[in-house]
Amino acid sequence: MDQARAQALQMFQAAVKRADPATAVAEALARGDVPAPVGRLFVIAVGKASVPMARAALAHFEDVHKALVVTNPENMAHVAGATVMAGAHPVPDEGSLAAGEAVVALLAEAGAQDTVLALISGGGSALMVRPVDGIGLAEKAAVNTALLESGLGIEQMNLVRQQLSDLKGGGVLRHAAPASVFGLMLSDVIGDDLRAIASGPTVSPIGTKAEARDVLIGAGVWDGLPAAVRAVLAGADVAVAGRAQNQVIGSNRQSLAAMVDAAQVPARIVSDALIGDVADAAKVVLQAAEAADGPCALVFGGETTVKLSGDGLGGRNQELALRVAAEAEGRLGGDWVFLSGGTDGRDGPTDSAGGLVDSDTLARLKAAGGDLAALLENNDSYQALSLSGDHIMIGGTGTNVADVQVFLRLA
Repeated sequence: MDQARAQALQMFQAAVKRADPATAVAEALARGDVPAPVGRLFVIAVGKASVPMARAALAHFEDVHKALVVTNPENMAHVAGATVMAGAHPVPDEGSLAAGEAVVALLAEAGAQDTVLALISGGGSALMVRPVDGIGLAEKAAVNTALLESGLGIEQMNLVRQQLSDLKGGGVLRHAAPASVFGLMLSDVIGDDLRAIASGPTVSPIGTKAEARDVLIGAGVWDGLPAAVRAVLAGADVAVAGRAQNQVIGSNRQSLAAMVDAAQVPARIVSDALIGDVADAAKVVLQAAEAADGPCALVFGGETTVKLSGDGLGGRNQELALRVAAEAEGRLGGDWVFLSGGTDGRDGPTDSAGGLVDSDTLARLKAAGGDLAALLENNDSYQALSLSGDHIMIGGTGTNVADVQVFLRLA
């Protein structure tokens, strides 16, 4: 069992390594994906992977006029030649607002002969904010909290976020115009929809204000939103100015392939779209595990959601791991190991990257005095995995290509 757990962690680490942001940016620039600028070069890097992405870009170009890096506190570090700021994630704070204002100020200097290089990675939606006229940071944070508790998918959440932001859904393009804009993106979005990565600062929005209203009404959260937010979403859509040349340079699918390569038993990707509620996702994993024959590694990728029913501490990866353990009880014979982790090293508002459970997890949990049903009902997966000793503690990784999972059958 210890060897199997070590193998699962090794596969997870292979996924993180494949998404190394500095390597991805350096390779893209070496290929000439971003031409040498004619005028001045402005670099903005936004997201959990922005520090290594910015370092790679600044090492490639000899003359960068100005560079601004926006990341989360865990990944904040000095970048020579750049100003580095930290926002908050998953709910924006004053630091996020200050970062948004700094981005607008930098872009205001760019002229028609200049080039803006936007380095975008996951987490940018919360780390850099500038609410549209009519709402403030408190209202924006209230919407973010409501979205995170709603069980909506990432694309639906970003559809709403874009309509409330001056920088998302093409907002960076509006502020950069008439400069040329190039975007290099590390995708944390399943299917790599550019509009959804960090809420699409350099692309057109996912949808309209009317569609955002429909999503919120369907999720049952519309009536509880601040009046100012509802007023904005009742207004007219804002046109996108300009167009960027965007490219995905790292993705969840590429990291899943790296996991397969790192496996020590026959391995395959079962799904690169493990999405939806964690309870449903756990059933998908178990169905694949039951159908498997002999020792094997079943690899999944995606980004699930948790519909909150309690006030416990946890995250989608921790809860998915715990629910897989619960689903496997009595259904799956023999020993097994399951890992679900966020490639950014952080799962929800915790210091855990996710969970690494096995066929003995529930026994350990019970022996430690844990009540599985009560812990799940309260969304207290962090406490549950602490009792069973099944957390993945690796710290911030400096990258983010959504979540990865592996189920190892040992016989």
